Amino acid sequence: MAAKIISGTEIAKQIREEIKEEVKSLKEKHNLTPGLVTILIGDNPASVSYVTGKQKTAKELGFYSVQDNQPADITEDQLLALIDKYNKDPLIHGILVQLPLPKHINENKVLYAINPDKDVDAFHPVNVGKLMIGEANYYPCTPFGIQQMLIRSGVQTDGAEVVVVGRSNIVGKPIAMMMAQKAKGANATVTICHTGTKNLAEHTRRADILIVAAGRPKAVTADMVKEGAVVIDVGVNRIGMTPEGKAILCGDVDFEAVKEKASMITPVPGGVGPMTITMLMLNTVKAAKVAHGLA
Repeated sequence: MAAKIISGTEIAKQIREEIKEEVKSLKEKHNLTPGLVTILIGDNPASVSYVTGKQKTAKELGFYSVQDNQPADITEDQLLALIDKYNKDPLIHGILVQLPLPKHINENKVLYAINPDKDVDAFHPVNVGKLMIGEANYYPCTPFGIQQMLIRSGVQTDGAEVVVVGRSNIVGKPIAMMMAQKAKGANATVTICHTGTKNLAEHTRRADILIVAAGRPKAVTADMVKEGAVVIDVGVNRIGMTPEGKAILCGDVDFEAVKEKASMITPVPGGVGPMTITMLMLNTVKAAKVAHGLA
């Protein structure tokens, strides 16, 4: 029997409705409008597309939304001064600097300059450290989205064997940390696999929940998946173009083959992707509440 599809599109829609209601309530009861600024350096087409999507969503949800476009030749000091300005702006609760940055700017320096209370991407070392000890204010958006998908799909995580393929700071490491916490939607036994792992399939076949963020198209095949496992595919790989010039995308999992073995699986596109921006919005609402002592 083919797997049940976990639709990130549907779950994200549901969460966005909840956010919209909460924003309305914050405005009416506390005269508080969550504020988000997205800072874009240069005109990288992918970055422009991501930022446009974030701004569009923020506006739809009733946020105070600022799009700050800067030229590619902005100096590091100018960018740090800009972040400092938004750190001090009481109308802005979330600051997002779109990555990647031009080569002459130190990415870590920029991310570390953001006030941890306004770091809605949860990349600041303070927020990474809080996640590690189970006291996170904010969770990184993609892992947060994955966890919400599991919770809202009724997946049992307590005591489950979770295998994460990939160890990036954006997905692999934080989702592993989150799933290991003694908390709702977690409390699992977690294994992290990566390019140095010997006999990858030996590990993936043990997984009750397999989270794949390998960055390689169809890296996980059906023979690597246990019958009845829940498979979360984080990968988005461009593998060609249609005659109409539209990108053909696939995940890090061989979807067609694996869906015959898994009990649940996320598609690409329409799986984890739509959740990421939604969780950014949820973090921004939380940041607004934190700033006003309501969290």
